[in-house]
Amino acid sequence: MRHVVSVLVQDKPGVLQRIAGLIARRGFNIESLAVGRTHQEGLSRVSLVVTGDDRVLEQVEKQLNRLVEVIKVTDHSEPHVERELALVKVAVPGMEERLEIKDIAEAFRARIVDVARKSIIFELTGDSSKVQNFIEAMRPYGLLEVMRTGAVALSRGEQVLKVREKKPAV
Repeated sequence: MRHVVSVLVQDKPGVLQRIAGLIARRGFNIESLAVGRTHQEGLSRVSLVVTGDDRVLEQVEKQLNRLVEVIKVTDHSEPHVERELALVKVAVPGMEERLEIKDIAEAFRARIVDVARKSIIFELTGDSSKVQNFIEAMRPYGLLEVMRTGAVALSRGEQVLKVREKKPAV
């Protein structure tokens, strides 16, 4: 089972390394990882996707909560909005293929962000399956490069992560 987990952390050097190391040491695989600052000074949000049953998720949450810099861990099993950004560079050998590729991109609502004589770079935002389906649709034309951000997620509605300071360990 695929789990999208948000981790609100103190924005300090080494936090991402500690999170990734902790998960790797437990033998769990991180399918995707995205990190960015939040609207609150000094806080960042780490969004990661892990695969496993509920026991795996429970272990990941427990281990993350043990880190001093971690403020809140949220499993997005509740209704949430999830998006991923991808840049996809596709080979374009001729005019006929260029038109076909543009038609496919339009169906996926991908934007052209760069055009060269023999390639086009598309920007695409959507859920992970939409991004993967676009990549597969472009594969026959010749994928030159693909860069994906990994999933980011927020809970739907009024639910927000409440920031509460952890009590210091004794």
